[in-house]
Amino acid sequence: MVEPDGRIASWNSGAARLKGYRADEIIGRSFSIFYTAEDQAAGLPQKALAMATEHGRFTSEGWRVRKDGSRFWATIVVDAIRDTDGSLIGFAKVTRDITERQKAHQALVESEQRYRRLIEAVVDYAIFQLDPAGVVVTWNAGAQRIKGYTPHEIIGQHFSRFYTEEDRESGVPRRALGEAAQSGRFEAEGWRVRKDGSRFWASVVIDRIVDETGVLVGFAKVTRDISERRLAQETLAKVQDQLLASQKLEAVGQLSGGIAHDFNNLLMIVMGNLETMERHARQLAANATFQRGLSHAKRAAQRAAGLTSRLLAFSRRQALDPKPIDPSRFLTGLQDFLQRTLGERIEVQTIGGAGVWQIEVDPIYLESAVVNLAINARDAMPDGGRLTLEAVNVSVDDAYCLQNPELSPGQYVVISVTDTGVGMSADTLNHAFEPFFTTKEAGQGTGLGLSQVYGFLKQSGGHTRIYSDESQGTSVKMYFPRHHSAAAATDDTGEPATERESNKGEVILVVEDDDDLRIYVSELLRELNYRVLTAANAQTALTMLLQDRSHIDLVLTDVVMPGMNGREFGKRAAEIRPELKILYMTGYSRNAVMHQGRLDQGIALLEKPVSQARLALRVREVLDQR
Repeated sequence: MVEPDGRIASWNSGAARLKGYRADEIIGRSFSIFYTAEDQAAGLPQKALAMATEHGRFTSEGWRVRKDGSRFWATIVVDAIRDTDGSLIGFAKVTRDITERQKAHQALVESEQRYRRLIEAVVDYAIFQLDPAGVVVTWNAGAQRIKGYTPHEIIGQHFSRFYTEEDRESGVPRRALGEAAQSGRFEAEGWRVRKDGSRFWASVVIDRIVDETGVLVGFAKVTRDISERRLAQETLAKVQDQLLASQKLEAVGQLSGGIAHDFNNLLMIVMGNLETMERHARQLAANATFQRGLSHAKRAAQRAAGLTSRLLAFSRRQALDPKPIDPSRFLTGLQDFLQRTLGERIEVQTIGGAGVWQIEVDPIYLESAVVNLAINARDAMPDGGRLTLEAVNVSVDDAYCLQNPELSPGQYVVISVTDTGVGMSADTLNHAFEPFFTTKEAGQGTGLGLSQVYGFLKQSGGHTRIYSDESQGTSVKMYFPRHHSAAAATDDTGEPATERESNKGEVILVVEDDDDLRIYVSELLRELNYRVLTAANAQTALTMLLQDRSHIDLVLTDVVMPGMNGREFGKRAAEIRPELKILYMTGYSRNAVMHQGRLDQGIALLEKPVSQARLALRVREVLDQR
């Protein structure tokens, strides 16, 4: 009990336990002793009594002080006591120690504050709550950053507004909440819509929230913008597909190069013996059937030689002789020829001009590539159309190279061959560069035209792409690296002498691992009055050069041989006999006499299969060189 002036009038055992004072220590003293110094200074004890006097009761919570000076959190009730006349005679004061409850409450408040600060600090995730119906009830800074809505704009709105119109029509938001309510969680990826209407690819998680009794009270929703990750995955998948296609073409190229090498050896024997038979047949009585058969066989062998040549182009095993050229001038010079070749129903246009950079490329093979593409374009325009040749400068950046990993950043000249024909389907585009793939009827094409272009571009350090849609025409773009050096001066050191001497029993060493081909070439050279020595491999030939001191004018050697290849043999032969002249023969080079698509300087090369006349002429040219 407290007197009207605030002095303590009575003291129970609970007060003694709670505040530490005995009754004789506290009765008669002011109850303000239990208040903290700051509360006393603020006059809180007097205010408490005044409020109780005025209203009959005063309640509050706050820090109170024990006898030992320690503090506790207390809940206080002060009731005014009046006599029958209504006069104030004192106060009844009840104090309760609720420190533990206050600590728990404070811990809860602090925990909620930490959680709120955490949620507000997250800007990479949209984290918000929904009520059981899907209405937004909370909104963090990440949600505002990702979706564009401020809290007052979106709280109270249904979360389905973040979905695309097609998703809303198909009931995706409803199914998402249904699955989360039933199983406890819903996860998905899909397009979502920002406030400005733009779309982003999102990863979404919806978790069910229930109370202590298990009743659904809402949902926690987390959304993350993963547009960049999706783009990276799509780009990676595209690059992997391109690399897979490139690896497949590379494997086919290696196989076709090996086949072409062996096949060229066989063709050279077949074609050579047909030429021999044809030469001897002229001395016999005319036989129309025999002559016709020889002619047919020779044409078939020449067609087979053409096929192997195209296979070598695809497998990047042809010997290129690149030269600096002006692409605009090259295309302009080709226009008239193409117009005559394609006919009047095809209009040939050339777009180019000053300022197009130089490229370094084999002009013969470039012309062949453009003609191949032009013929394909003509076949795609049976009712006529327009063929456009164009050369432009382009600078390729890292972003383009990411989409086309076979190309390096830098400056290129793009030569485009574009038609207005029937175009290609997506499936045809996927197989366009594969050898022997063709959409033409049987007998109308070999399927090696585009594969030959592909191999030539790759061997020249370039790149090619086809853009086509059905009924919209086709554009084949060939990328050639820019050439910075000035045009190379003409080298006359390899020209044959003006006055060619007749064969005076010159000695030729033939090095060839194919027995039949070695015999055939040797017999042909002997018929041309050369003295011939033979070796089945490079080691045998080197032994002959070391031991046989007789003069040898020329070595005619195959390039691809088991053990030591022809190029390595040629280097060692030149060390043994520096004056020795060497002519290489090859069905394909495997880079033994070429590097980066270029024929090594000073190399004399004869590509199989070769006619008897060509073989005789090339041997004579090398022997007669200064």
